[in-house]
Amino acid sequence: MMNEAKMTELTQAEDMAYFRADLCIYSPESYSLDEKKEICNDMMATSKAMLDAMRNDFEQLLPVARAKLLDMLCASGVESPQWWWDVLVGEGDSLYHELEPLS
Repeated sequence: MMNEAKMTELTQAEDMAYFRADLCIYSPESYSLDEKKEICNDMMATSKAMLDAMRNDFEQLLPVARAKLLDMLCASGVESPQWWWDVLVGEGDSLYHELEPLS
């Protein structure tokens, strides 16, 4: 299971990637094309790492706990039930299957 320190590290990395993207949107002329590519790739990589960690933790739960957690998440109204199923049980968020890092 992911410990609190690892979760904090992943969350901070994702937050920083999206913060950099916000800055780039505010002042796009301040960034080179390579920097913009790096920002996009960091956003995708950090979000994917977060979802992969969630899936890994989910897989380590007992089947009864997995079923209860999935039911609770699907009923939460945060994302769709299909999204939760895809991320935790299925093939993952389809976005990450369709996109490749920019080169």
